[in-house]
Amino acid sequence: MARRTKRLWTDEEKRTICFQTTAPGVSVAQVARRYAVNANLIFKWLRDPRFAPEAEAGSSSLGDASFLPVEIVQDVRAAPAVPDVPVAEVSRIEIELAGGHRMRITGRYDPEALARLIRGLTA
Repeated sequence: MARRTKRLWTDEEKRTICFQTTAPGVSVAQVARRYAVNANLIFKWLRDPRFAPEAEAGSSSLGDASFLPVEIVQDVRAAPAVPDVPVAEVSRIEIELAGGHRMRITGRYDPEALARLIRGLTA
C-alpha cells in the first residue's frame, strides 16, 4: 500500500487555481477535481486575500451588493387615490405579490436591485 504524501502548493499555483474558479460556468468542485484537491481547501484559499482572484473592472462582485429598505406592514387597506405629498418629493411603488402580500418601496432605490429582488421573490 502506497503512502500518501502531503502536497505542497506554491503561492503562484494557489493563485492560478483560484483564478480558474472565476470562469463562467466553472464550479469550485470542477477545479478541485482537475487538481485532485478537496474543494474546501480551494474555498479556504479564496478567502485568503493573497490568493483570491482580482475583481475585473465592471464585473459583479459581493462588494456591489446593496440593501433595499423593506417595511413589513400588517395593514392591507387600499392606498389613497391622491397622495398627500407631491409625487416630485416622494417616490412610492407598491407591488402586490401572490398570497395577498404587498411590497411598498418609498424614497430612493436602485432599479436593478429592485428588479433582482422581485425576480427572487417570484421565482
